[in-house]
Amino acid sequence: MSTLAEKIDALAVDVSFTADSLRVVLSDGREISAPLQWFPRLLNATSEQRSKWELIGDGIGVHWPEVDEDIEVESLLAT
Repeated sequence: MSTLAEKIDALAVDVSFTADSLRVVLSDGREISAPLQWFPRLLNATSEQRSKWELIGDGIGVHWPEVDEDIEVESLLAT
């Protein structure tokens, strides 16, 4: 018996921050966190600037227009 693995494209659905990390919730229920040190623009941004994010392409990434930062879900999953 063989099993086919179906690729699930996880998309970002929510973003939040702790004092030192970025947290992204994915459409498949996973949560990814990464150190803010990896993203100097976000590390140096104000809380208000960090809160003004928007999804790219229905969730393939996240964009912060006020600090000109883009992060793709695929790159977070690869780390």
